[in-house]
Formats: sequence, structure tokens, C-alpha cells
Amino acid sequence: MEDQPKQPVIVLTGPTAAGKSALALDIAARFDAEIVNADSMQVFRFMDIGTAKPSLAERARVPHHLFDIVNPDEPYSAGRYANDAREAAARIHASGKLAMLVGGTGLYIRAFLEGLIDTGGADVELRERLETEHEKAREAGDPLRLYRRLEKLDPRAATKIHPNDLRRTIRALEIVERCGREASVVRGEHGFLDNPYETLHLALDPGREVVNERINKRCEDMIAAGLLQEVRRLREMGYGPELRPMQAIGYRHINPVADGRDTLANALLSMQSDTRRFARRQRTWLRKVEDAIWCDPCEHDAVLARVEAFVAKRSARG
Repeated sequence: MEDQPKQPVIVLTGPTAAGKSALALDIAARFDAEIVNADSMQVFRFMDIGTAKPSLAERARVPHHLFDIVNPDEPYSAGRYANDAREAAARIHASGKLAMLVGGTGLYIRAFLEGLIDTGGADVELRERLETEHEKAREAGDPLRLYRRLEKLDPRAATKIHPNDLRRTIRALEIVERCGREASVVRGEHGFLDNPYETLHLALDPGREVVNERINKRCEDMIAAGLLQEVRRLREMGYGPELRPMQAIGYRHINPVADGRDTLANALLSMQSDTRRFARRQRTWLRKVEDAIWCDPCEHDAVLARVEAFVAKRSARG
């Protein structure tokens, strides 16, 4: 296995509204690639407008993978994504084509490229116990109880987690309880080095001002395209606002409108603000990716030249 050559993968990522989908279609058409979704929301069925999912016409241009694969009430994790995406990439490579991950979910991309810590599978009972404990503590006026516990059990892990980030706090406590060691130690030993791919990692960003303008326009377009109607359909299908996908940006803003507790005008402003904030977090994540090559998608030919050089180098070796 160690002597096996690494398979080529292009990663096309960047903040939301950076222009990933349009450029991905051009690259795929030119270099005989197939697109693997790397957006944590686009895996869900029936959630099209609020996730800015590629249209059916766009998906017909080149093969797309891992879109619309689970219902909104089905759990879907980064670990499951890593397995699904690696299987998709293996099929693409077996057909003689190039695999290209496209999306802005950094954790999913990292899980695909480097693997995740194996803690023996999900422990639903443990997670539910911690979540229930948090809810009781929050109702008692102590919303940071679990975070304080993490500070005592694993202070190094706690310094890297915001006190209000419940999901990551619970995940770190899960590792401590299941592995019997600090999460920071377990993660350090793992090293996230399970990388069977040779990667061209392109981070698209036309600049903060451009992205913010695009975000504002995209949110307006989502409202005009019927995001409220999409949310109502999801609710009629039984997918309530308590579900994690229904708490994502856009959906959590429109749910109160569907209930008659807010207006579209207010929802739009909050949605735009939260999406701009999300784009900033995506940039922060990407700055920590050492091999990411920052590109302006407006410099279309320069990006294509990078891809061409990557493909040519691979061909020369093979």
C-alpha cells in the first residue's frame, strides 16, 4: 500500500459566494473531472434554494456526487462524509477521470483528505446525555457548565474552542470519556496524516467586499426564488425547525416567518449578516490550511493554468 501512487484530487474551496460552483463546472468540462460535493448542507434532499445547490441543468453538464443523499432528519457526520467521498473518488479514478471536491465545509474536506480520529463509532447515548445535561444547566442559568468541565479535563482543547461552541465542546468531552485521555493528546497522536491523495488545494476569494456584495444579492435571490415556500414544504413534510439542517443559515431565519413570528424583511437582513459572518469564519479556517493556494476566481485563465500544470505533472509521472 505504501508504494501505491497517490491519486490526484483537486479541492476547490473558499468562502460562500466566492464563485466555486461556476468555476468548478469550467474545470470539470475542460479536464474531464467529476465533482464531489464538499458542502455539509447540500447532502440533504429537499433543501435546494437555501443551500445554493447547483441546478439540475448544471449537474447535467458534468457528473456530480454526494448531492441529495440523505433526508433532513437523518444524521450525517464528517466521518460518514469522509467514507462516502472517498468511495466516490475511488469510482471516479477507476473510470480514468479526475476527482474534484467543491464546497466550503472545511471539516468535510479535512476529513476526506486526512482522515478522522477513530473513537469506535458514534455513541448516541453519550451525546444525548451530554446534550441533556447542557439543557438542564442552561435552564438553571449555567450555560457554560460543560465548557468549564472541559477546561478542567483538557485545558489545551478548551483554549481552542469558543465557550459558546456547544458542538465542539461536547465532541471534546466525548473523546475524553471514550478514550480515557485528553482530546488534545488523542488528536495530536492521530496527526490527521491519513492522506492517500496528491492534492491541488485552491482557495477562491475575490475579496471581502465582493463576497459581501454577492452574499447580499444571493440572499435576496433566495427569497425571490421561494425560500419561504421551500421551508413551508419542508415543514409540511414533517421536518421541523428543531432539526439541525433546519437550524442552518437561511432556514433558521425563515422558520419564524413561516410561523408568522417575523417578516421577510427582518429575516433577510439577519440572513445577510449571519452569512457574511460565516464567510469570515470560512476564511479563518482556510488560513490555517498550509497548502491552500489563494486565487481570485476573476483571474479565470490563471486558475485554469494552475490546474493544467497539476494535471500535466501527473500525466508526466504516469
